Amino acid sequence: MLSAWLFTAFILLTGCERIVELIVSKRNAAWSFARGGVETGRRHYPAMVALHTGLLVGAVAEVWLLGRPFIDLIGWPAFGVAVLCQVGRIWIIRSLGHQWNTRIIVVPGMPLSRRGPYRLPWLPHPNYLLVAVEGMAIPLVHSAWITAVAFAVLNAVLLIGFRIPAEDRALQASR
Repeated sequence: MLSAWLFTAFILLTGCERIVELIVSKRNAAWSFARGGVETGRRHYPAMVALHTGLLVGAVAEVWLLGRPFIDLIGWPAFGVAVLCQVGRIWIIRSLGHQWNTRIIVVPGMPLSRRGPYRLPWLPHPNYLLVAVEGMAIPLVHSAWITAVAFAVLNAVLLIGFRIPAEDRALQASR
């Protein structure tokens, strides 16, 4: 069960990184609000927080409660993908600077970022793509396939049904 302990440590580190993201998000929200930022999409935000928390808790619970094994041919590539996604998330956060947030806060009249992955016109929401891939890779590091599938489905519903349309409307209204 040593690998389950290492997986749990990996999840705890991921959780700590998410807490740092929330601190950065709160700081960026204050920056945006000080410049007239307007928040939209508040109703779906608690569901997003619950889903992302559930991803981490669910992955650990599935590994421990269902005795999921570490399978080298799946685990190591999934770990590599998860790490690459984390690097991508850092790139995205740095590219957006003060405009990056876990919430939808738009400063009216502020131009859209065209830095980093946001300069690619064929990829309008690179952060959400990374979140989707990472949300499947993290549980698959230790064969927690139920958590990976559940996250993939629920994340798609949340993003396609609520988050992306709300964000697109907010960005369109600010132009």
